[in-house]
Amino acid sequence: VADDFSAAVDGGGKVIGDAKADWRGREGEVPQRDRTGAKVLADGTKVAPLEGRIIKGPEFLTVFDGRTGRALATAAYDPPRSASLNPTYDEMDRVWGDGYGNRVDRFLAGTAYLDGRLPSMVFGRGYYARTVVAAWDYRGGKLTKRWTFDSSAPGNADYAGRGNHQMSIADVDRDGRDEVIYGSMAIDDTGKGLWTKPLFHGDAMHVGDLDPSRPGLEKFGVHEEVKRNGGIGSALLDARTGEILWSKPAETDTGRGLSADIDPRYVGEEMWGSNSPDLFDVHGKAIGPHPRQTNFAIWWDGDRLRELLDGTTISKWDWRTGTTTTLLKGEGMASDNGTKANPTLQADLIGDWREEVVWRSADNRELRIYTTPFPTTHRYVTLMQDPVYRAGVAWQNTAYNQPPHTSFYLGEPKVTEEVK
Repeated sequence: VADDFSAAVDGGGKVIGDAKADWRGREGEVPQRDRTGAKVLADGTKVAPLEGRIIKGPEFLTVFDGRTGRALATAAYDPPRSASLNPTYDEMDRVWGDGYGNRVDRFLAGTAYLDGRLPSMVFGRGYYARTVVAAWDYRGGKLTKRWTFDSSAPGNADYAGRGNHQMSIADVDRDGRDEVIYGSMAIDDTGKGLWTKPLFHGDAMHVGDLDPSRPGLEKFGVHEEVKRNGGIGSALLDARTGEILWSKPAETDTGRGLSADIDPRYVGEEMWGSNSPDLFDVHGKAIGPHPRQTNFAIWWDGDRLRELLDGTTISKWDWRTGTTTTLLKGEGMASDNGTKANPTLQADLIGDWREEVVWRSADNRELRIYTTPFPTTHRYVTLMQDPVYRAGVAWQNTAYNQPPHTSFYLGEPKVTEEVK
Protein backbone atom coordinates (compact mmCIF):
# COMPACT_ATOMS: atom_id res chain seq x y z
CA VAL A 1 0.00 0.00 0.00
CA ALA A 2 1.40 3.42 -0.95
CA ASP A 3 0.81 6.30 1.45
CA ASP A 4 1.56 9.99 0.90
CA PHE A 5 -0.57 11.76 3.52
CA SER A 6 1.02 13.28 6.63
CA ALA A 7 1.37 9.87 8.26
CA ALA A 8 -0.31 6.48 8.54
CA VAL A 9 -0.97 4.48 11.70
CA ASP A 10 -0.89 0.70 11.39
CA GLY A 11 -3.04 -1.80 13.25
CA GLY A 12 -0.57 -1.92 16.12
CA GLY A 13 -0.44 1.85 16.58
CA LYS A 14 2.90 2.36 14.81
CA VAL A 15 3.21 5.66 12.93
CA ILE A 16 4.59 5.53 9.38
CA GLY A 17 5.89 8.97 8.43
CA ASP A 18 5.75 12.22 10.38
CA ALA A 19 2.67 12.41 12.58
CA LYS A 20 3.00 16.19 12.88
CA ALA A 21 3.32 16.99 9.18
CA ASP A 22 0.44 17.92 6.89
CA TRP A 23 1.30 17.97 3.20
CA ARG A 24 -2.13 18.91 1.87
CA GLY A 25 -2.37 21.97 -0.35
CA ARG A 26 -4.17 24.88 1.29
CA GLU A 27 -4.74 27.43 -1.43
CA GLY A 28 -3.62 28.71 -4.80
CA GLU A 29 -4.03 27.79 -8.44
CA VAL A 30 -1.61 26.75 -11.17
CA PRO A 31 -1.93 26.70 -14.97
CA GLN A 32 -3.51 23.62 -16.48
CA ARG A 33 -3.50 22.53 -20.13
CA ASP A 34 -6.19 19.84 -20.10
CA ARG A 35 -9.76 19.79 -18.80
CA THR A 36 -9.41 17.04 -16.16
CA GLY A 37 -10.32 18.65 -12.85
CA ALA A 38 -9.88 22.11 -14.33
CA LYS A 39 -11.41 25.35 -13.16
CA VAL A 40 -12.18 27.63 -16.11
CA LEU A 41 -11.72 31.36 -15.52
CA ALA A 42 -13.81 34.08 -17.14
CA ASP A 43 -11.24 34.58 -19.90
CA GLY A 44 -11.29 30.86 -20.75
CA THR A 45 -8.00 30.07 -19.01
CA LYS A 46 -7.90 26.66 -17.32
CA VAL A 47 -6.34 26.43 -13.88
CA ALA A 48 -6.01 23.69 -11.27
CA PRO A 49 -6.95 24.56 -7.66
CA LEU A 50 -4.31 23.21 -5.26
CA GLU A 51 -6.49 23.01 -2.16
CA GLY A 52 -6.55 19.43 -0.87
CA ARG A 53 -4.00 18.13 -3.36
CA ILE A 54 -0.96 16.29 -2.02
CA ILE A 55 1.97 17.01 -4.33
CA LYS A 56 4.69 17.39 -1.72
CA GLY A 57 6.18 15.27 1.04
CA PRO A 58 7.44 11.69 1.39
CA GLU A 59 5.75 8.57 0.04
CA PHE A 60 5.98 5.01 1.31
CA LEU A 61 5.35 1.45 0.22
CA THR A 62 4.17 -0.73 3.11
CA VAL A 63 3.25 -4.39 3.45
CA PHE A 64 0.57 -4.93 6.09
CA ASP A 65 -0.58 -8.04 7.89
CA GLY A 66 -4.03 -8.72 6.42
CA ARG A 67 -5.48 -9.94 9.71
CA THR A 68 -4.18 -7.33 12.14
CA GLY A 69 -3.24 -4.33 9.98
CA ARG A 70 0.24 -4.33 11.51
CA ALA A 71 2.98 -2.97 9.24
CA LEU A 72 5.39 -5.76 8.30
CA ALA A 73 7.82 -3.81 6.12
CA THR A 74 8.10 -0.26 4.77
CA ALA A 75 10.29 1.35 2.10
CA ALA A 76 10.43 4.70 0.34
CA TYR A 77 8.14 4.59 -2.69
CA ASP A 78 9.92 4.36 -6.03
CA PRO A 79 9.84 6.52 -8.01
CA PRO A 80 9.32 9.62 -5.88
CA ARG A 81 7.62 12.67 -7.35
CA SER A 82 11.02 14.35 -7.38
CA ALA A 83 14.33 14.34 -5.57
CA SER A 84 12.93 17.11 -3.38
CA LEU A 85 10.10 16.80 -0.87
CA ASN A 86 8.92 20.23 -1.98
CA PRO A 87 9.06 20.30 -5.79
CA THR A 88 8.13 23.44 -7.70
CA TYR A 89 5.38 23.65 -10.30
CA ASP A 90 7.97 23.95 -13.08
CA GLU A 91 9.86 20.89 -11.87
CA MET A 92 6.72 18.74 -11.74
CA ASP A 93 5.60 20.01 -15.13
CA ARG A 94 8.99 19.25 -16.68
CA VAL A 95 9.30 15.75 -15.22
CA TRP A 96 5.70 14.47 -15.38
CA GLY A 97 3.84 16.67 -17.87
CA ASP A 98 1.87 18.87 -15.47
CA GLY A 99 2.46 20.65 -12.19
CA TYR A 100 -0.73 19.94 -10.27
CA GLY A 101 -0.51 16.21 -9.56
CA ASN A 102 -2.63 14.67 -12.32
CA ARG A 103 -0.10 12.72 -14.37
CA VAL A 104 2.27 12.01 -11.48
CA ASP A 105 -0.51 10.38 -9.47
CA ARG A 106 -1.62 7.91 -12.14
CA PHE A 107 -0.86 4.58 -10.45
CA LEU A 108 -1.23 0.95 -11.54
CA ALA A 109 -0.50 -2.26 -9.64
CA GLY A 110 -0.32 -6.00 -10.17
CA THR A 111 1.54 -9.18 -9.33
CA ALA A 112 3.94 -11.02 -11.64
CA TYR A 113 6.07 -14.17 -11.45
CA LEU A 114 9.23 -12.45 -12.64
CA ASP A 115 11.50 -15.31 -11.59
CA GLY A 116 9.03 -17.99 -12.67
CA ARG A 117 8.54 -19.23 -9.10
CA LEU A 118 7.41 -16.58 -6.63
CA PRO A 119 5.17 -13.53 -7.09
CA SER A 120 6.56 -10.02 -7.15
CA MET A 121 4.65 -6.78 -6.70
CA VAL A 122 4.59 -4.48 -9.73
CA PHE A 123 3.71 -0.79 -9.43
CA GLY A 124 3.37 1.70 -12.25
CA ARG A 125 3.46 5.48 -12.01
CA GLY A 126 2.55 7.69 -14.94
CA TYR A 127 1.46 6.84 -18.46
CA TYR A 128 0.63 10.05 -20.33
CA ALA A 129 4.27 11.20 -20.40
CA ARG A 130 7.01 9.83 -18.13
CA THR A 131 6.34 6.17 -17.33
CA VAL A 132 7.98 4.32 -14.44
CA VAL A 133 7.37 0.70 -13.42
CA ALA A 134 9.00 -0.78 -10.32
CA ALA A 135 9.04 -4.43 -9.19
CA TRP A 136 9.35 -5.37 -5.52
CA ASP A 137 9.83 -8.64 -3.65
CA TYR A 138 8.60 -9.45 -0.15
CA ARG A 139 10.67 -12.36 1.08
CA GLY A 140 11.36 -13.48 4.63
CA GLY A 141 9.82 -10.35 6.11
CA LYS A 142 11.95 -8.01 4.00
CA LEU A 143 10.82 -5.67 1.22
CA THR A 144 13.41 -5.30 -1.56
CA LYS A 145 13.29 -3.67 -4.97
CA ARG A 146 13.96 -6.03 -7.87
CA TRP A 147 14.19 -3.43 -10.65
CA THR A 148 12.89 -0.10 -11.93
CA PHE A 149 12.04 0.70 -15.55
CA ASP A 150 11.99 4.44 -16.32
CA SER A 151 11.11 5.97 -19.68
CA SER A 152 13.32 8.94 -18.78
CA ALA A 153 16.41 6.71 -18.53
CA PRO A 154 18.88 6.74 -21.45
CA GLY A 155 17.65 4.58 -24.33
CA ASN A 156 14.04 4.45 -23.10
CA ALA A 157 12.64 7.65 -24.62
CA ASP A 158 10.39 5.74 -27.03
CA TYR A 159 8.55 4.20 -24.07
CA ALA A 160 7.21 7.54 -22.79
CA GLY A 161 3.49 8.22 -23.17
CA ARG A 162 2.63 4.64 -24.18
CA GLY A 163 0.86 3.59 -20.99
CA ASN A 164 -2.79 2.67 -20.53
CA HIS A 165 -5.25 3.11 -17.68
CA GLN A 166 -4.45 -0.53 -16.83
CA MET A 167 -1.64 -3.05 -17.09
CA SER A 168 -1.67 -6.74 -17.92
CA ILE A 169 0.67 -9.52 -16.80
CA ALA A 170 1.53 -12.50 -19.01
CA ASP A 171 4.47 -14.64 -20.10
CA VAL A 172 4.41 -13.38 -23.67
CA ASP A 173 7.83 -14.72 -24.73
CA ARG A 174 7.26 -18.21 -23.26
CA ASP A 175 10.38 -18.28 -21.10
CA GLY A 176 8.49 -19.22 -17.93
CA ARG A 177 8.66 -15.69 -16.50
CA ASP A 178 6.05 -12.95 -16.70
CA GLU A 179 6.22 -9.73 -18.67
CA VAL A 180 4.38 -6.47 -17.97
CA ILE A 181 2.17 -5.22 -20.82
CA TYR A 182 1.68 -1.52 -20.20
CA GLY A 183 -0.52 -0.23 -23.00
CA SER A 184 1.48 0.23 -26.21
CA MET A 185 4.65 -1.19 -24.66
CA ALA A 186 5.91 -4.23 -22.79
CA ILE A 187 8.63 -4.74 -20.18
CA ASP A 188 10.57 -7.99 -19.94
CA ASP A 189 10.88 -9.94 -16.68
CA THR A 190 14.40 -8.48 -16.33
CA GLY A 191 13.08 -4.92 -16.16
CA LYS A 192 14.31 -4.09 -19.67
CA GLY A 193 12.05 -2.81 -22.43
CA LEU A 194 10.73 -5.63 -24.63
CA TRP A 195 8.87 -3.61 -27.29
CA THR A 196 7.12 -0.30 -27.82
CA LYS A 197 4.76 1.01 -30.50
CA PRO A 198 3.80 4.66 -31.13
CA LEU A 199 0.09 4.01 -30.57
CA PHE A 200 0.30 5.97 -27.31
CA HIS A 201 -2.19 6.09 -24.45
CA GLY A 202 -5.43 4.09 -24.35
CA ASP A 203 -8.41 3.47 -22.09
CA ALA A 204 -8.88 -0.30 -22.53
CA MET A 205 -6.88 -3.38 -23.50
CA HIS A 206 -7.18 -7.16 -23.44
CA VAL A 207 -4.32 -9.69 -23.40
CA GLY A 208 -4.73 -13.45 -23.85
CA ASP A 209 -4.96 -16.16 -26.47
CA LEU A 210 -7.44 -14.16 -28.52
CA ASP A 211 -6.58 -15.87 -31.82
CA PRO A 212 -6.08 -19.65 -31.47
CA SER A 213 -4.83 -19.92 -35.06
CA ARG A 214 -1.65 -18.01 -34.14
CA PRO A 215 1.06 -19.13 -31.71
CA GLY A 216 1.34 -17.19 -28.48
CA LEU A 217 -0.77 -14.37 -27.08
CA GLU A 218 -2.33 -11.26 -28.55
CA LYS A 219 -3.20 -7.81 -27.23
CA PHE A 220 -6.27 -5.87 -28.38
CA GLY A 221 -6.54 -2.24 -27.36
CA VAL A 222 -8.20 1.07 -28.12
CA HIS A 223 -6.31 4.33 -28.41
CA GLU A 224 -6.91 7.94 -27.52
CA GLU A 225 -4.26 10.02 -29.24
CA VAL A 226 -5.29 9.48 -32.85
CA LYS A 227 -3.71 12.75 -34.00
CA ARG A 228 -0.30 11.39 -32.94
CA ASN A 229 -0.57 7.72 -33.93
CA GLY A 230 -1.69 8.00 -37.54
CA GLY A 231 -5.43 7.87 -36.92
CA ILE A 232 -5.54 4.42 -35.28
CA GLY A 233 -8.48 3.96 -32.91
CA SER A 234 -8.08 0.24 -32.19
CA ALA A 235 -5.55 -2.46 -33.02
CA LEU A 236 -4.65 -6.10 -32.48
CA LEU A 237 -0.97 -6.72 -31.68
CA ASP A 238 1.29 -9.72 -31.23
CA ALA A 239 1.88 -9.61 -27.47
CA ARG A 240 5.47 -10.90 -27.77
CA THR A 241 6.78 -8.56 -30.47
CA GLY A 242 4.30 -5.69 -30.59
CA GLU A 243 3.70 -6.30 -34.30
CA ILE A 244 0.45 -4.66 -35.40
CA LEU A 245 -1.66 -7.44 -36.93
CA TRP A 246 -4.51 -5.14 -37.95
CA SER A 247 -5.98 -1.80 -36.96
CA LYS A 248 -9.12 0.27 -37.38
CA PRO A 249 -9.26 4.04 -37.84
CA ALA A 250 -10.71 6.77 -35.66
CA GLU A 251 -10.94 10.54 -35.76
CA THR A 252 -11.37 11.07 -32.01
CA ASP A 253 -10.60 9.33 -28.72
CA THR A 254 -11.74 5.69 -28.71
CA GLY A 255 -12.83 5.36 -25.11
CA ARG A 256 -14.19 1.81 -25.05
CA GLY A 257 -13.14 -1.54 -26.47
CA LEU A 258 -13.79 -5.20 -25.70
CA SER A 259 -12.58 -8.62 -26.83
CA ALA A 260 -14.61 -11.82 -26.27
CA ASP A 261 -15.85 -14.84 -28.20
CA ILE A 262 -19.54 -14.00 -28.62
CA ASP A 263 -20.26 -15.41 -32.10
CA PRO A 264 -19.90 -19.19 -32.73
CA ARG A 265 -19.72 -18.71 -36.50
CA TYR A 266 -16.12 -17.52 -36.18
CA VAL A 267 -13.27 -19.22 -34.33
CA GLY A 268 -11.40 -16.78 -32.12
CA GLU A 269 -12.54 -13.79 -30.14
CA GLU A 270 -14.60 -10.99 -31.61
CA MET A 271 -13.49 -7.41 -31.00
CA TRP A 272 -15.21 -4.06 -31.04
CA GLY A 273 -14.76 -0.49 -29.92
CA SER A 274 -16.46 2.88 -29.83
CA ASN A 275 -14.59 3.96 -32.98
CA SER A 276 -16.77 1.78 -35.23
CA PRO A 277 -20.31 0.34 -35.30
CA ASP A 278 -18.89 -2.96 -36.59
CA LEU A 279 -18.10 -6.20 -34.82
CA PHE A 280 -14.81 -7.65 -36.08
CA ASP A 281 -13.59 -11.22 -36.17
CA VAL A 282 -10.08 -12.02 -34.98
CA HIS A 283 -8.69 -11.26 -38.44
CA GLY A 284 -10.18 -7.76 -38.54
CA LYS A 285 -13.08 -8.59 -40.86
CA ALA A 286 -16.38 -6.83 -40.15
CA ILE A 287 -19.07 -9.46 -39.47
CA GLY A 288 -22.03 -7.32 -38.37
CA PRO A 289 -23.02 -4.70 -35.80
CA HIS A 290 -21.43 -4.89 -32.37
CA PRO A 291 -23.28 -5.02 -29.04
CA ARG A 292 -24.11 -1.80 -27.25
CA GLN A 293 -22.30 -3.17 -24.18
CA THR A 294 -18.55 -2.52 -24.31
CA ASN A 295 -17.34 -2.77 -20.71
CA PHE A 296 -16.91 -6.34 -19.38
CA ALA A 297 -17.35 -9.89 -20.68
CA ILE A 298 -18.02 -12.89 -18.42
CA TRP A 299 -18.25 -16.69 -18.76
CA TRP A 300 -21.70 -17.15 -17.24
CA ASP A 301 -23.98 -19.67 -18.94
CA GLY A 302 -23.29 -23.25 -20.07
CA ASP A 303 -21.61 -22.74 -23.44
CA ARG A 304 -18.06 -21.56 -24.12
CA LEU A 305 -19.07 -18.19 -25.50
CA ARG A 306 -18.67 -15.22 -23.21
CA GLU A 307 -21.59 -13.10 -22.05
CA LEU A 308 -21.75 -9.32 -21.62
CA LEU A 309 -21.51 -7.67 -18.21
CA ASP A 310 -22.44 -4.01 -18.07
CA GLY A 311 -23.50 -2.19 -14.93
CA THR A 312 -25.52 -4.68 -12.91
CA THR A 313 -26.81 -6.64 -15.89
CA ILE A 314 -25.50 -9.79 -17.58
CA SER A 315 -26.72 -10.27 -21.16
CA LYS A 316 -26.40 -12.87 -23.92
CA TRP A 317 -25.49 -11.71 -27.41
CA ASP A 318 -27.78 -13.20 -30.05
CA TRP A 319 -25.60 -13.37 -33.14
CA ARG A 320 -28.59 -14.29 -35.31
CA THR A 321 -30.56 -11.10 -34.59
CA GLY A 322 -27.81 -8.75 -33.43
CA THR A 323 -29.59 -8.15 -30.11
CA THR A 324 -29.07 -9.07 -26.46
CA THR A 325 -31.17 -11.01 -23.97
CA THR A 326 -30.94 -10.28 -20.25
CA LEU A 327 -29.80 -13.27 -18.17
CA LEU A 328 -29.41 -11.53 -14.81
CA LYS A 329 -30.34 -8.16 -13.37
CA GLY A 330 -28.77 -7.43 -10.00
CA GLU A 331 -31.75 -5.90 -8.22
CA GLY A 332 -30.80 -3.35 -5.59
CA MET A 333 -27.15 -3.48 -6.63
CA ALA A 334 -24.81 -0.80 -7.97
CA SER A 335 -21.77 -0.78 -10.24
CA ASP A 336 -18.56 1.21 -9.78
CA ASN A 337 -16.55 3.88 -11.59
CA GLY A 338 -19.35 5.89 -13.15
CA THR A 339 -19.78 5.29 -16.87
CA LYS A 340 -17.22 2.46 -16.71
CA ALA A 341 -19.99 0.53 -14.89
CA ASN A 342 -17.61 -2.07 -13.44
CA PRO A 343 -18.43 -4.81 -10.94
CA THR A 344 -16.68 -4.78 -7.60
CA LEU A 345 -14.98 -7.99 -8.75
CA GLN A 346 -15.35 -10.61 -11.45
CA ALA A 347 -13.56 -13.95 -11.03
CA ASP A 348 -13.96 -17.73 -10.99
CA LEU A 349 -14.35 -17.80 -7.21
CA ILE A 350 -16.18 -21.11 -6.77
CA GLY A 351 -14.04 -22.99 -9.25
CA ASP A 352 -16.23 -24.63 -11.92
CA TRP A 353 -14.65 -22.32 -14.60
CA ARG A 354 -17.70 -20.08 -14.96
CA GLU A 355 -17.23 -16.72 -13.30
CA GLU A 356 -18.87 -15.13 -10.30
CA VAL A 357 -19.64 -11.43 -10.10
CA VAL A 358 -19.49 -9.32 -6.94
CA TRP A 359 -21.54 -6.13 -6.71
CA ARG A 360 -22.10 -3.68 -3.89
CA SER A 361 -25.62 -2.92 -2.75
CA ALA A 362 -26.99 0.46 -3.76
CA ASP A 363 -26.97 1.57 -0.11
CA ASN A 364 -23.31 0.45 0.28
CA ARG A 365 -24.16 -1.79 3.24
CA GLU A 366 -23.22 -5.14 1.75
CA LEU A 367 -21.43 -7.06 -0.99
CA ARG A 368 -23.28 -9.82 -2.82
CA ILE A 369 -21.74 -12.67 -4.80
CA TYR A 370 -23.76 -13.93 -7.77
CA THR A 371 -23.04 -17.30 -9.38
CA THR A 372 -24.45 -18.93 -12.50
CA PRO A 373 -27.64 -21.02 -12.29
CA PHE A 374 -26.87 -22.70 -15.64
CA PRO A 375 -25.51 -26.27 -15.93
CA THR A 376 -22.72 -27.01 -18.40
CA THR A 377 -21.38 -30.05 -20.21
CA HIS A 378 -17.90 -28.53 -20.57
CA ARG A 379 -15.21 -29.30 -18.01
CA TYR A 380 -12.17 -27.11 -17.29
CA VAL A 381 -9.82 -26.75 -14.35
CA THR A 382 -10.73 -23.70 -12.28
CA LEU A 383 -9.60 -20.58 -14.13
CA MET A 384 -7.67 -19.37 -11.08
CA GLN A 385 -5.08 -22.05 -11.90
CA ASP A 386 -4.31 -20.27 -15.16
CA PRO A 387 -1.43 -17.79 -14.62
CA VAL A 388 -2.71 -15.06 -16.94
CA TYR A 389 -6.22 -15.26 -15.50
CA ARG A 390 -5.03 -15.29 -11.88
CA ALA A 391 -2.80 -12.27 -12.48
CA GLY A 392 -5.73 -10.59 -14.24
CA VAL A 393 -7.91 -10.94 -11.16
CA ALA A 394 -5.12 -9.32 -9.13
CA TRP A 395 -4.74 -6.26 -11.40
CA GLN A 396 -8.45 -6.02 -12.29
CA ASN A 397 -9.27 -3.30 -9.76
CA THR A 398 -6.67 -0.70 -10.70
CA ALA A 399 -7.61 2.48 -12.59
CA TYR A 400 -10.00 1.59 -15.46
CA ASN A 401 -10.99 -1.98 -14.57
CA GLN A 402 -10.90 -4.69 -17.25
CA PRO A 403 -12.10 -8.32 -17.26
CA PRO A 404 -9.50 -11.08 -16.83
CA HIS A 405 -8.51 -13.28 -19.78
CA THR A 406 -6.81 -16.68 -20.04
CA SER A 407 -3.50 -17.87 -21.47
CA PHE A 408 -5.39 -20.49 -23.50
CA TYR A 409 -8.26 -20.03 -25.92
CA LEU A 410 -11.55 -20.47 -24.05
CA GLY A 411 -14.24 -20.17 -26.69
CA GLU A 412 -15.97 -22.23 -29.34
CA PRO A 413 -13.14 -24.30 -30.86
CA LYS A 414 -14.75 -24.89 -34.25
CA VAL A 415 -17.66 -23.83 -36.40
CA THR A 416 -20.41 -26.46 -36.41
CA GLU A 417 -23.02 -27.06 -39.10
CA GLU A 418 -25.84 -25.76 -36.92
CA VAL A 419 -24.38 -22.25 -36.75
CA LYS A 420 -23.12 -21.88 -40.32
